[in-house]
Amino acid sequence: DSDHPIKIEKDIQIIENIENDKTKNEFRQARVGQGKYRKELLELCPFCPITNISDDRLLTASHIKPWSKSNHSEKIDPYNGFMFTPTIDRLFDRGYISFTNEKKIMLSPFISKMTYSKLNLKEGKIFHLLPIEGRERYLKHHREFEFEG
Repeated sequence: DSDHPIKIEKDIQIIENIENDKTKNEFRQARVGQGKYRKELLELCPFCPITNISDDRLLTASHIKPWSKSNHSEKIDPYNGFMFTPTIDRLFDRGYISFTNEKKIMLSPFISKMTYSKLNLKEGKIFHLLPIEGRERYLKHHREFEFEG
């Protein structure tokens, strides 16, 4: 996990304070990108819409609105996520890329153009397979609060 250890500890405390064991387990698994959240997200999008890789062993269930900033229902909502390969997940999670509701990629100026070029990413490139429907409010949050633009 790329979150700071203090953030992870706070998340663990929140989970441990949940009384319902089934709900507690769902949140715990969602926190580590496994379980019901990942399964439902894979059903909605069984591949990385940026790289088109579909081997689920190589895919990360990436939250759009970060887990630490999401309420209980958002944490396990499969529409609050994309399946990404690890490099794309890292760029998205750190706010170096985001997407418009028109499926266009947004590139942060904090990563070099050469790096983006090596990853075949170009500002405004449209990713037709990116599933936007149902994710608009989460993407709005990502663009406004997570994207390093």
